[in-house]
Amino acid sequence: MYDKLFPPKKMVLPDGKVVFQKRSRVPLIVILLAVCTVASARFTGFDFQILLARIHEFLTIIGKMIPPDWGSLPNIWQPLLDTIKMSLLGSLLGALLALPVAVAASANIVQSKLLVIVSKTVLSLLRTLPTLVTALIATFVFGLGPMAGTVAIMLFTIAYVGKLLYEQIENVNMGAFEAMESLGMTRIQAFRFAIIPQVLPGYISTSLYCFEGNVRYAAILGYVGAGGIGLLINEGLGWRDYPAVGMIIFVLIITVYLIERVSEHFRKKLI
Repeated sequence: MYDKLFPPKKMVLPDGKVVFQKRSRVPLIVILLAVCTVASARFTGFDFQILLARIHEFLTIIGKMIPPDWGSLPNIWQPLLDTIKMSLLGSLLGALLALPVAVAASANIVQSKLLVIVSKTVLSLLRTLPTLVTALIATFVFGLGPMAGTVAIMLFTIAYVGKLLYEQIENVNMGAFEAMESLGMTRIQAFRFAIIPQVLPGYISTSLYCFEGNVRYAAILGYVGAGGIGLLINEGLGWRDYPAVGMIIFVLIITVYLIERVSEHFRKKLI
């Protein structure tokens, strides 16, 4: 059927020989995506007409946030600092803990297949859990406040950085590692001098990028009681105090922008 709808193109060479150009699978992929999109819309009850009819309400709320309430600015600094501290500490601890987990998940370094499978499974499970769910569980274990948010960010960072790091380790050049082992070094010593220099720039760059995202994630953890500036956003929306929410969002945008610029500067130094 596909061959009849999209037949291969013929090309005639200068010597008169006829060859057929390889068929593109782009039309088939487009058709499959269109079918999946329609099926998903029907399954979820998505209605484009309702979206067009009510999108103005979203813009109305945005309009109520402008201009922001500058009088609420003094109340924002402490929750904002809590959010930054949660993100920084959670990212730092997560990145440090991700290193041994990534090594344990690297099949070219660890000889135990069981340890590799268990480590990769743990990283997969941590990536599967949304950060909000992890924060909600952490609030039951550690109570309300920044501690739960820090733990949630730490677990997410372990999963994110650990996944990318063990893939980098598995794709490094093993020549230097094997040479050092042949000279009598232990596997730990060979890893220290042969593998770490190859993956260190990517590891630090990934950790910095994860920190950027964690600042944004930490801003919404207050919805489950994990502390930070998300608590103020939740309270402001609950009381329909949109100018105060606008001030919070404005400060948060400036903060994230500055952190991204600083992080980008250091990442470029690593390239």
